[in-house]
Amino acid sequence: MRYIGLIAAFVATGVFAGLTFLAPRYFALFFIISGLFLTVGLRDLLQAEHALLRNYPLLAHFRWLFEAIRPEIRQYLIESDTEAAPFSREQRSQVYARAKGANDADPFGTELDVYAEGHEWLAHSMAARTPSETPPRVHIGGPDCSRPYSASTLNISAMSFGSLSGNAIRALNKGAAKGGFAHDTGEGSISRHHKEYGGDLIWELGSGYFGCRAKDGSFDRAQFVDRASDDQVKMIEIKMSQGAKPGHGGVLPGRKVTQEIAEARGVPVGQTCVSPPYHTAFSTPIEMMEFIADLREGSGGKPVGFKLCIGHGWQFMSLAKAMLKTGITPDFIVIDGAEGGTGAAPLELADNVGTPLREGLVWAHNTLVGAGLRERIKIGASGKITSGFRMASNMALGADWCNSARGFMFAVGCVQSESCHTDRCPTGVATQNPRRQRAIVVPEKAERVYHFHRATVAAMQEVVATVGLDHPAQLAPEHLCRRTRDSEIQSADQVYRFLKTGELLVASARRGRYEAAWARAQAESFLPRSHAA
Repeated sequence: MRYIGLIAAFVATGVFAGLTFLAPRYFALFFIISGLFLTVGLRDLLQAEHALLRNYPLLAHFRWLFEAIRPEIRQYLIESDTEAAPFSREQRSQVYARAKGANDADPFGTELDVYAEGHEWLAHSMAARTPSETPPRVHIGGPDCSRPYSASTLNISAMSFGSLSGNAIRALNKGAAKGGFAHDTGEGSISRHHKEYGGDLIWELGSGYFGCRAKDGSFDRAQFVDRASDDQVKMIEIKMSQGAKPGHGGVLPGRKVTQEIAEARGVPVGQTCVSPPYHTAFSTPIEMMEFIADLREGSGGKPVGFKLCIGHGWQFMSLAKAMLKTGITPDFIVIDGAEGGTGAAPLELADNVGTPLREGLVWAHNTLVGAGLRERIKIGASGKITSGFRMASNMALGADWCNSARGFMFAVGCVQSESCHTDRCPTGVATQNPRRQRAIVVPEKAERVYHFHRATVAAMQEVVATVGLDHPAQLAPEHLCRRTRDSEIQSADQVYRFLKTGELLVASARRGRYEAAWARAQAESFLPRSHAA
């Protein structure tokens, strides 16, 4: 049976050879096709590279064929509406409907198991409010910031030109310009595609310092000052780490450095450039605060902050101690969850490194509250946020606003084919292939970006109103409920410990994980106190 395919091809070739001899007009094509199958089968039998082909000539190819289309079969035919991998059909359908301006109402009730452990909801009020017709804004800018920014509660998370196509970047920025929300450039810097429609930009500076990079790869302040002075740039964000691959640098091969990418990143065409897993502009928490102050001065007083996925809790606390010691604070901090997306990452990093968003968000919020710094610093949250409920639930845990990457990718046309790293994105979103990215009609997709943002923020406002509040800033941990067991329900302030203002600065009779981590942190080093030289 292992050779049935090869035998069938042999027999068919012989039969069609005889028939072709008798009637070549009718059977020559069948003879050629069966001969090709026989040739492939004989090659499979004799080759030494694949054991499966030697044992199953011809038949093994069908195994690889079905394996190749397995994701599509699963996504379109097998998975349920609520099965998340990584986004469920229900989540994607909601984004698509809102992006198209279509009715996104769901009939017949929820498909979620509301009795399952981990199910979450917001407790509504018997004194519910009418949702505000004015979208809420967030004032970002501390006492040292002379040019604060009024941000939307939902913005486009960091996605670089190079990872996304030029047309995708243009559609995102045009939608952001129309909707009045911000577009994070990603560490690939500001490209011509970001500039075309004039949407608000958050310029992200990674360890490669693209856009303000010296020839040796170090930070070039003069280039930074020149680019940061652009009125389109509203905030500066230092990328410390990314949720999907925290602590991981990157290499952009020279063959991928096209003229457009070289222009955006400030590197030579065709030259491989490296982003190390650490910053060279600073090496201690205190130096990082001084770097933030320098960037704020160099940008003319614009808000400067940083993004990170929480790793060691005490290391984040070392930043808080450096803020206290220097008197320098960032204007904002974005917490990226380990569930965040990326174009490509080692599986070990994507699956098993980094703190999930909720835990990281609570830790950052508590640290700033406990250190008496929270009022000076705004917090953004990023990680699988595509709905008004996800926005509201993160705000209940301490976020001031939310960022979404894959939600806006869906709005532009992404179908979750998970081929971002292959340059063969079927919808032209995550590819540099000009023939593929022409599928994105920028004016049409920009409208979808605008509609998705508007509808999602409106849904968040409606959720807030049902809780009996007027503004998402009023959300608190007590409003978010979670089923922790079959018969047990807890609010977030029972699930997590929340610190009081300045609690870390005074001796506490209650010694917990926050106090223990605070004792290990030091402003002079990213190493724990017990290991410092």
